Amino acid sequence: MSTEINAKEYVAGLVKRARAAQAVAESFTQEQVDKLITAVVWSIVKDGPAQEISRLAVEESRMGNYESKYAKLMVKCKGTLRDMLGEKSVGVIERDDKKGIIKIAKPVGVVGAILPCTNPEATPVIKAIMGIKTRNAVIFAPHPRTNKTNAYIVNIMRGVLKKYGVPEDLLIAIEQPSLEVSNELMKQCDLVLATGGGALVKAAYSSGTPAYGVGQGNACVVVDETADLKDAANKVMRSKTFDLATSCSTENSMVIHESVYDEFVKNLQAEGGYLVSAAEKPLLQKGMWVDGHLNNAIVAQSAETIAKIAGISLPAGKTFFIVEETGVGPDYPFSGEKLSVVVTLFKYSKDFQEAIDKVNAITTYHGRGHSCGIHSFNEDHIMALSLNTKTSRVMVRQPQCLANSGAWTNGMPMTLTLGCGTWGGNISSDNITWRKLINVTWVSAPIEANMPTDEELFGAVMKD
Repeated sequence: MSTEINAKEYVAGLVKRARAAQAVAESFTQEQVDKLITAVVWSIVKDGPAQEISRLAVEESRMGNYESKYAKLMVKCKGTLRDMLGEKSVGVIERDDKKGIIKIAKPVGVVGAILPCTNPEATPVIKAIMGIKTRNAVIFAPHPRTNKTNAYIVNIMRGVLKKYGVPEDLLIAIEQPSLEVSNELMKQCDLVLATGGGALVKAAYSSGTPAYGVGQGNACVVVDETADLKDAANKVMRSKTFDLATSCSTENSMVIHESVYDEFVKNLQAEGGYLVSAAEKPLLQKGMWVDGHLNNAIVAQSAETIAKIAGISLPAGKTFFIVEETGVGPDYPFSGEKLSVVVTLFKYSKDFQEAIDKVNAITTYHGRGHSCGIHSFNEDHIMALSLNTKTSRVMVRQPQCLANSGAWTNGMPMTLTLGCGTWGGNISSDNITWRKLINVTWVSAPIEANMPTDEELFGAVMKD
């Protein structure tokens, strides 16, 4: 029996179980789903499980660090729950008496959740409560590298479902993860939530199943002459070193006005940045890219580890690299996404349009549609960047990777799945939340006719 047939049969068995559980969930009330998601998140973030999940995620993935993974569980899981509670996801969710419209939320069915090894701790929890909130079943396909972490998390959440007398198979972990199994899940489920690399997202869109995927990250942040340089440098450090840059939202490049460039570099150095010399830059590049591809050995690793691979002597206390660059594109790999504690600096000298052009060039090379940011108190600059870049998110005076996916200190919806719109090859430019996991039935009643006259419709052009 071939691997492909085994994968097909294995997934079919899981989907059958999930469909049976989801049929029961169809009758859940709003109060019931809200209590369930609250209990699920509590089971993860309370003392004990959160610590073990964070430890296991680092041990298995060999990426990031314990403190950041624990922080993600505490912030992202709690924040996603906060955003959900009190929101209608069952039955009538909207009435518009003026238009005679009622909207009714219904489940999509079985969701295939494809999980990355870079964020194996909070991603399954968030996708689980998104599914329960909308009365769907979720099957989790982890990266083989973080299979134990996923199984541990899902078993905890299944225990909560059992405690409350609902089908445990609303949440199912794939215990034999592989590329073939993930591809088969994407074919057999009703909706795909794909978080991961470009090849994975492309496979999701090619599966024949409706899918929400994410685009490539390569966040680019502008620092203009009005910025608080010390504050900006601190926020870049916090974002750049968080979980050792596993996030695609972390600052990859900075575009800095020449009048504050030198001072900003000094502030970055004071925050633990190591300015790579002209002689060291080729060494770092050789260590980070092999045959034109990012070296997996440097992804989400400490500055010390990267320095050893590159053959660079790193002074004590330095936690991230600063690389100066002038060009953008394949011949300048530091201008692309790096998934590492390396930030690239560009300088602009003319008017603010030069900064906008540089951001667009960088994100067109890598990360089109994802995000950019700005450290500025000039509202004209902030709006100009927002209006003229092909990005779905613009973070103002914030640590990029901590802000894009929602924070206690901004209004972005909490999630770990960020759409990049058509710019990034995605169907949505939103932060992907539970709202994408419902079908909506529109109920329309007759209303008094509201047909405008030709003069009302065409008055502005009839005499042209």
